[in-house]
Amino acid sequence: MQTQSLWEHTLTFFPQFLATLKEHASPDATVAVVGASDGKFVLPLAAAGYRVIAIERDPLALHGGEVHLPGDISAHAMGLIDRLKIEELQDRVQVLEEDFLQVEPLDMLCDAVWTSCSWHYSANHHCPLAEFVTRMQLLVRGGGLFGAEFMMPVEPRHHMIEHYTSPEKLSRHFTSDWRVLLTLRTGEFTERAHLGQLRDHTHRMGLLFAARTPNISHLYGKKD
Repeated sequence: MQTQSLWEHTLTFFPQFLATLKEHASPDATVAVVGASDGKFVLPLAAAGYRVIAIERDPLALHGGEVHLPGDISAHAMGLIDRLKIEELQDRVQVLEEDFLQVEPLDMLCDAVWTSCSWHYSANHHCPLAEFVTRMQLLVRGGGLFGAEFMMPVEPRHHMIEHYTSPEKLSRHFTSDWRVLLTLRTGEFTERAHLGQLRDHTHRMGLLFAARTPNISHLYGKKD
């Protein structure tokens, strides 16, 4: 890539998602990225040949602008739209500048969906975790793949917020026409300061992949 995401150096299980996607989907499958940000995951998916639906409501992440970085540095950050143009990937990506919790999932059935640490943000705490997960599940057609990495509780206050979850708790949301393929977790680790977290900080992360049973009638009477 000619450009780098502001989140380039943050820990992610995304390589495992790409490998699992290759096993479960066709080379030109459609993948929705919930919380697309400036394209850390969108651009690699598009470059690999997938069609991507990038869902993001933050104007700065999409269109770029001034940001405050560690070391008391102010800089101009490039947004997703410009990064796609520079990499000549804009024809493979549909960008939805919308709140994921407001879009209609059944209008955009996909072969896979991916999100990275999106529901733990306080702006999403008004929506129960079960509803957030269900809305993501509704994006996935029969035989499709669900992938999410998420923050696990570290501080005492996190244990009072259901959005800091665990692979075991999240697995409970995958019943009937879902099969959990993989769960992983990290121990506590220190991540370097980055945009939005201007000091080094401690995290724990989890991962869950699940596959939707093929040829299952979709909710609300619609079929794949």
